Amino acid sequence: MNVQTDRGIALEPRDARLADPGMPATDQVAARADAAVAASHVSKRFGETDVVQGLTFDVDQGQIFGIIGPSGGGKTTTMRMLLGVMRPTTGTLRVLGREPHKFRRRDRERLGYMPQLFVLFPELSVMENIDFAASVYGMSWFGRGKRIRLALEFVELWDARNRTAAKLSGGMQRRLELAATLVHNPDLIFLDEPTAGIDPVLRAKFWDHFRELRDSGRTLIITTQYVTESEYCDRILALKDGQMAAIGTPDEVRREAMGGEVIHVVSADLNRRAIELVRGMSGVLGVRRIESDRLEVVVEDAGPMIAVLLDGLRSAGLTIDEVTEERASFDDVFVRLMEAVDARTAQPGRDVR
Repeated sequence: MNVQTDRGIALEPRDARLADPGMPATDQVAARADAAVAASHVSKRFGETDVVQGLTFDVDQGQIFGIIGPSGGGKTTTMRMLLGVMRPTTGTLRVLGREPHKFRRRDRERLGYMPQLFVLFPELSVMENIDFAASVYGMSWFGRGKRIRLALEFVELWDARNRTAAKLSGGMQRRLELAATLVHNPDLIFLDEPTAGIDPVLRAKFWDHFRELRDSGRTLIITTQYVTESEYCDRILALKDGQMAAIGTPDEVRREAMGGEVIHVVSADLNRRAIELVRGMSGVLGVRRIESDRLEVVVEDAGPMIAVLLDGLRSAGLTIDEVTEERASFDDVFVRLMEAVDARTAQPGRDVR
């Protein structure tokens, strides 16, 4: 059965169970209960340099999982270990229920990989490049035509199918790379910096594609150094210098970075008595006066606390000009996370999370 999208692009839905079809039935039951990816205390060392240190995380089936952080943070090394190109120095890693370096051909046929750089053939046409990619994955000559068209329509390149890759714009080349990644209909898709160097409009379109793929049952693992793209992921792993800075949903990571949820109170009547009143309220984790008339209040749950703050301060005789929940941008969130990693690293003997 095919799923028809709003752009008329057909996608073949995937069963969310990513168990190996060649495994015994008893093993498949266990695999279905596991995550698509499970990593435990994974590290990678080159010589005396720890490039990735003690990563523990999992990736659920049918979600977008973002590996996010600055350049040189260990994102690509982590992805290469997930793909089986590199073996971890320490720790255990399982992808689709198997250690990646032990992947067989049929395991790799269930993966799609889009590298950072354009690696297709500039002298070949769009159609010829996709046909080549299909042949690499072992697709038969008679069965690949439909999949090639679906992949090119999905990235809106069907009308450019006879144009050589060298004559495509940079954004169109990225779309061609994505089509080559998807042509064999993989279960698990790895995308290494897929939106690097493209304009905001095309970047938004790529994320539309990624959500369509997720909604059709695929699992996507995406690396990016654009921290604002965290908002588009179901879960994220934030890395700095190969260390885990945070892991969770975007909201969970925001809460961890900020120490809770943040409410701003604006009142010309703010005084020490009012601040102590707020500090003593149940559910308040911290209070900071940031201007003479503005208070930053960190709470466990901003929703109900807004009403509690309003009632408490008004009952104390204060005139309240404004009470709003402050949703920190991911730029601010990542600054906090990176500072926390630096502080943790500076403390000898402190374990890496």
